[in-house]
Amino acid sequence: MSLGASFAARRGWFTLSLAVLVADQATKLAADRWLLGHPPVTVVPGGFNLIYSLNRGGLFGFFSGWDDPWRTVLLTAFPLAAIGLIARTLARTDDPDRGTLAGLALILGGAAGNLVDRALRGHVVDFLDVYVSHAGLAGWLEERFGTAHWPTFNLADSAIVVGAVLLLLDVARPERKSRPTADPA
Repeated sequence: MSLGASFAARRGWFTLSLAVLVADQATKLAADRWLLGHPPVTVVPGGFNLIYSLNRGGLFGFFSGWDDPWRTVLLTAFPLAAIGLIARTLARTDDPDRGTLAGLALILGGAAGNLVDRALRGHVVDFLDVYVSHAGLAGWLEERFGTAHWPTFNLADSAIVVGAVLLLLDVARPERKSRPTADPA
């Protein structure tokens, strides 16, 4: 099957990637308009706020302490290569598993969303702030993980994480039985 024919067969998955990219950019524009320069907006008391944050690092702030040009090279070249590899894999894979295809599509859309931010803004806009304020649970999380506050993130980060979980579930699942291709009559 040619690359063009493969792409046509996977059009729906590429549409999902595009939807993630568009939704991510739309939510970041909304954050620019309604959150920039304003105090946090409490959505769920004790657990979820909307807060404007600029992230010069990678997913959940990783590599933000690195100096330029290394941070810029790493956070531009790697996602660009990943986007190309994932798009090619998504277009050419013979895997019929919807979870795998959805995982690839979500990661592709999320990576593209954050790369667009980096290319146009020089940083990524984050605005989703999740934390635990219940004393018992917060204490338990702080003992084990050092914090009860998740790094601020965005829709693209969420799509990448959900896509990665779908791929991990596919890898962890027992082998699928191969289906017979023809009736042995």
